[in-house]
Amino acid sequence: MDSHNQLFILLCVSLLLLSGQMGLQVEAGRHHLHHPSRELFIFGDSYVDTGNTPKSQAGSWKQPYGITFPRKPAGRFSDGRVLSDFIAKTLGLRSPIPYKFRKIVPKHYLKYGMNFAYGGTGVFDTSTSGPNMTAQIDSFNQLIQENVYTPSDLSKSIAYVSVSGNDYNFYLATNGSLPGFPSFIASVVKQTTADLIHLQSIGFKRIVVGALQPLGCLPLATAQTSFQSCNSTFNDLVTLHNNLLNQSVTKLNQESNDHNTFTILDLFDGFRTVLNNPSSHNIKERLKPCCFGVSSEYNCGSVDENNVKKYLVCENPESTFFWDRLHPTQAGWNAVYSELEKKDLYKLLY
Repeated sequence: MDSHNQLFILLCVSLLLLSGQMGLQVEAGRHHLHHPSRELFIFGDSYVDTGNTPKSQAGSWKQPYGITFPRKPAGRFSDGRVLSDFIAKTLGLRSPIPYKFRKIVPKHYLKYGMNFAYGGTGVFDTSTSGPNMTAQIDSFNQLIQENVYTPSDLSKSIAYVSVSGNDYNFYLATNGSLPGFPSFIASVVKQTTADLIHLQSIGFKRIVVGALQPLGCLPLATAQTSFQSCNSTFNDLVTLHNNLLNQSVTKLNQESNDHNTFTILDLFDGFRTVLNNPSSHNIKERLKPCCFGVSSEYNCGSVDENNVKKYLVCENPESTFFWDRLHPTQAGWNAVYSELEKKDLYKLLY
């Protein structure tokens, strides 16, 4: 173990000691906006974004994204459905519409809730021009002021918060130091906690936040081992994040009148379980992405000035866990979702 890794482990331990972490159609008869059934509101990043990120910025609007569902690019960072689609399925809801489409879709679509997530964003400002978590919540709060949604809606609705690592990618990209990483993780969890409290103050009675997935197993991290093994240092960072998040959520529930307001969806365990036993979900390729650039300078969906493809796509996305360098395939999400179902996902959401 080199000196940097030793210093990192010592700092992680010190900080831990100091800190003490496909939608289904709804049942017939729901034809008006403010129905007593639950609605789903999504905040976060590309793991749950279903189209908010502009076409000018996102590869998610380019071929070959969406080849599995809906068989064309539609703004999802996958070949098909993403996590928010599966959460909606559990609730028996159609996937909430992206915020940017709110004024052009029929009003009855609003009864399912709304998706404010934006690819590439974090709890802090990242390199994208998209709204961070606080700005997304502010956009939602504006709809409350406009009476698009009412306090009665919120009391029966669910807020899902996705934090999947963009703050940490940005930290590394802007020369963030390894010794400073633990304190930065603490600041990310602190801001995430502030966002959860903000959602509660608006009126949500049920708020679910995703634990961080094993970043060391993303193709971006496993490429250096030819997609053969996960990066344990990155996963140690994730463990620190999730431990702090768990502590924070536990404290929030203890301070809340309803001790079950806040819940963590354990994506780390879901990812790890599938990646440790991919064959149980008919996954044959667990770490290598299905879609990747022909060289390191290109990403999935890249084309050159002559519109010539600079990426390759595997033959069977349904047998591959990862779609691109950061995101699961629809099959990957389905596998994670299946594992979460075994851990009483329905009870977590209700």
